[in-house]
Amino acid sequence: MNNLQTNKAPLKPELKRYFKFLLSELKPKGKLLTPFNVISAIILLTAAVLLVIRFAKGLGSITNLSQDFPWGFWIGFDVVTGVAFAGGAYVITFMVYILRREKYHPIVRATVLNGLLAYMFYAGALVLDLGKPWNIINPIIGNSFGVSSVLFLISWHFLLYMISEFLEFSPAIAEWLGLKRVRKVLNSLTLGVVIFGIALSTLHQSGLGALFVMAKAKLHPLWYSEFIPILFFVSSIFAGLSMVIIEGSISHRVFRKLISPKHHGEYKGIVLGLAKICAGTMFFYFFLKLLVLIHGQHWNLLNTPMGYWYLTEMIGFVLLPMSLYVKGLQSAHIPTIRVAAIWSLLGIIVNRLNISIIAFKWYAPNHYIPSWMEIEVTLAIITMEIIAFRWIVNRMPVFQESPLWESQQKESGSKDAKKYTEMITEEV
Repeated sequence: MNNLQTNKAPLKPELKRYFKFLLSELKPKGKLLTPFNVISAIILLTAAVLLVIRFAKGLGSITNLSQDFPWGFWIGFDVVTGVAFAGGAYVITFMVYILRREKYHPIVRATVLNGLLAYMFYAGALVLDLGKPWNIINPIIGNSFGVSSVLFLISWHFLLYMISEFLEFSPAIAEWLGLKRVRKVLNSLTLGVVIFGIALSTLHQSGLGALFVMAKAKLHPLWYSEFIPILFFVSSIFAGLSMVIIEGSISHRVFRKLISPKHHGEYKGIVLGLAKICAGTMFFYFFLKLLVLIHGQHWNLLNTPMGYWYLTEMIGFVLLPMSLYVKGLQSAHIPTIRVAAIWSLLGIIVNRLNISIIAFKWYAPNHYIPSWMEIEVTLAIITMEIIAFRWIVNRMPVFQESPLWESQQKESGSKDAKKYTEMITEEV
C-alpha cells in the first residue's frame, strides 16, 4: 500500500499539470470579434439549425434528394471531391520519406494535418447523408459486411488511413504535450505508417472512381470509362498538390509569425517543385483523357450540349491550368502558379461534380439540383476544418520549430545509429 502510494504521488501533480495546461490551451488566442469569426459563427449556427431539422424530419426536409437521386452534393463534393483535395498528404510523404526529397520536409506536418482534417470532416459528413446514419458502423463491426462491395473497401480504407495520418502527425502532439518518451516511440513508427498510408491512399483514391464503373448505364458516355479509377488516382496527385500550394500560400500570410525566416526563404523553391509535378501529372491526365475519348469513339456526342460541356472541362479546366503552370514555371512567377493551382482545384470540382451529379442520369426529365441548405451545410464543414486547422497550428509545432529536447533526442538517436553501424562493421 505504502509502495503504491509512493508510486502514485508524483503522478497526481503531473496529471493536474496536464489538465491545467489543456484548459489553458482551450482558451482562444487573439481577438474574438474578427470578420472571419463573425461570418464563421453565422455559418455554423445556420448549419446547426438545418442539421437539427435534417435529423428530426429526415433527408427530404433540407435536401433535394429523391429515390431517383439518392446521392447528391454531399457525396459529390464532400466525399468524392474532398478526398481528392486531401491527396497532397500521400504525395508529399512519399517524396520526403521514400524518395528522401528533404526539400519538402518543412511542409510535411501542415500537409498531413490538412489531409487528416479533410478526411475527418469530409468523410465524417457521410453521416449526414445516410438515411439511417447509425448504419455507418456496419462495415467496421461486421454487421452486413458486404466484402464484395467497393464501399466496404473504401470505408475500411478511410478508417485505416485516418489512423495512419493521425500516427504520422502524432509526434507533433507529443512535442506539444512534452511527452519525450512517447514522441521517441511514435517517431520510430513513422516510416512504416507512411508506407501503409501511401498504399491505402492510392487504392481508395482509385476506389472512389471504381464506384462509377458499375454505373455504366447511368453515366454519360463521354465521362464513362473503365479507366475512371486510374483517372481519379492521377487527378488526385495534382489536385492534392494544388491544394498544398494554396494552403501554403495562405498559411505563409496568416501564420507568418510562426514560420521561421529560413522556411520563408525555401518556400519559393518548394512551390516551383510542386508546380513542376502538377504540370507533369496534368499533361499525363490530359493524354489519358484523350486516349479514353479516342477509344470510346463518341465523336457524334461532342456536337451536343453535354458535348460542349465536356469540351469546356477538357480545355478550360485541364489544358488551360496546365498551360498556366508551365508559364509560371518558365518565368518562376509564383502568382501565376497560384492562379494555376486555384484553376486546377476548380477543374477537379467540375470533373467530380460532372461524374457524380451533372452527367449522372443526364437523361432524367427532372434532374437533381442541390438545395441552398445542402450547400450551406457543406460550407459549415469547410469552416469547421479551417477553425480546427487554425487552433492546432497556433498551439502545436506545425510551422513552429520543435522544442529543443526534440533535436537533442534526434541527435542522440543519430549517434546511437552511428555507433550501431560501427559495431556491425567491426564485427564483419
